[in-house]
Amino acid sequence: MAFRRKKRAEVRIEITPMVDVVFLLLIFFMISTSFIDSSAIGINLPQAATGTAEEEQNEVKVYLEENGTIHFNKRKVDMQELKELLSNYTGNAAKTSFKLLADKEVRHGRVISVVDLARENGFGTLAIATRNTAPVRGAE
Repeated sequence: MAFRRKKRAEVRIEITPMVDVVFLLLIFFMISTSFIDSSAIGINLPQAATGTAEEEQNEVKVYLEENGTIHFNKRKVDMQELKELLSNYTGNAAKTSFKLLADKEVRHGRVISVVDLARENGFGTLAIATRNTAPVRGAE
């Protein structure tokens, strides 16, 4: 007497729902993530009701902390080093934007000396960063 063997059902793992969930998570994180340039440098920018938040492609960022410490491209420098670094931009300075992110408590004279360095090296555009306090339209 011959016994028939039962065919075993092949075990399959359906990955389609898993791929769907991964894509949904990817979309969620892409939408909910804010792409604000937040640095590890502790700077409390002053508030202003006017201004624009335009990001320039050719941009030099200089940070001034409350205690007067200067950071160029997130590297701590002194005034002489900053002068040397800015002098490297002499050929492209007119096309490069100079963005100063100064703490609201930094001494005014320190800000002026950094701005003066930028002007001496021929930077075409000078911007001083602030936080916007204007209400968002449509949120009323």
